Amino acid sequence: MVFTGTLTQLKRDEAKAMATAAGAKVVGSVSSKLGYLVVGEKAGSKLKKAQDLGIDILTEEEFIGMVQSN
Repeated sequence: MVFTGTLTQLKRDEAKAMATAAGAKVVGSVSSKLGYLVVGEKAGSKLKKAQDLGIDILTEEEFIGMVQSN
């Protein structure tokens, strides 16, 4: 899982901790092995690369809903 852009509901460290607690591995770069890209406001080149690779893209709200349901 990678986070990109400005998160508005969570601090980046909080989001990473939530993802890790849910069993995800948080990394810093987009590759074909990536499961999810979580996008905040003003997402840039990571979003474009993830779209090109067909990576699943989540909004911050979708991410929060996903980890809270686990």
